[in-house]
Amino acid sequence: MATAFISHKDGLQHETPPSAPERIARLEYIFQAIEDLPLIRVDAPLASDASIALCHPQKYTNAVRNGIPKNGFTCLDADTDKETFLSPGSAGALWRAVGGAIKAVDMVLDGEVTNAFVAMRPPGHHAEKTLPMGFCVFGNIAIAAKHALEVHRLSRVAVVDFDVHHGNGTQALLQDDPRVLFITSQQMPLWPGTGLASDRGPHQTVLNIPLAPGTDGTHALKEYQCKALPALNNFQPELILISAGFDAHQDDPLAQLNWSTDTYTDITDMLTGLAQTLCKGRVVSVLEGGYDLDALAACVHAHIKSLIKAS
Repeated sequence: MATAFISHKDGLQHETPPSAPERIARLEYIFQAIEDLPLIRVDAPLASDASIALCHPQKYTNAVRNGIPKNGFTCLDADTDKETFLSPGSAGALWRAVGGAIKAVDMVLDGEVTNAFVAMRPPGHHAEKTLPMGFCVFGNIAIAAKHALEVHRLSRVAVVDFDVHHGNGTQALLQDDPRVLFITSQQMPLWPGTGLASDRGPHQTVLNIPLAPGTDGTHALKEYQCKALPALNNFQPELILISAGFDAHQDDPLAQLNWSTDTYTDITDMLTGLAQTLCKGRVVSVLEGGYDLDALAACVHAHIKSLIKAS
């Protein structure tokens, strides 16, 4: 079939302070990088509050909506990390980041495309039930997983997170549901400080793969081959979702792993190959981190080329 690329210009309206690593230019670089690729390009729709309620209570969603300023910035985590902001143009970006992930699941499970990549911002894998953090407000990929389970009535879904930071929000939002396998690799030690290998979740459906600073792509791929692939084979998911953070790249300023662009090609090939065996190739990938702009663009291009190859 084909690969969908789901995004929206509203992602360019979510402004952040000048010093913030999570910035508009991330999407601009991605858009330029994938211009030449054969993709089905789809606008990310606005999510409904009912969809967001799959992971977040309405009171929280209302607080986010009411916190959007008429000018300047609102800091949502002023008492903690002081890095998650809203601006006057944030509403469209936030609700379409969720809506884009849901649309990708719909397109893949309805058989319109084999796989999809969602290029929206802000990211989502640090957002907990009522706690925004790490640039994240809503748990985009966690909501997409719940949508696959509750709306499409799947029995088992896997989420694989290769962002350099632990997906604490995704784990918090999904670990109580035994229908979801959550696999996450992350540099450790590193913010947010969670993600120990011993943390398997209440149903033993969490697989944390900590990686020491300086870990290169070869070692990381061996970890995935030895740990992630057997876990996926045992779980037999009907859909694989990828939290695609590209900040494990050796040039990224926020961490100290030594992955290359080729690492992202290899890890994507590994996951799409297994998806072809387990779940008819059905993969939805959702943008998370990646803060060196050139590295981000190159890695997203490589990642999407691998998705296209598998479609």
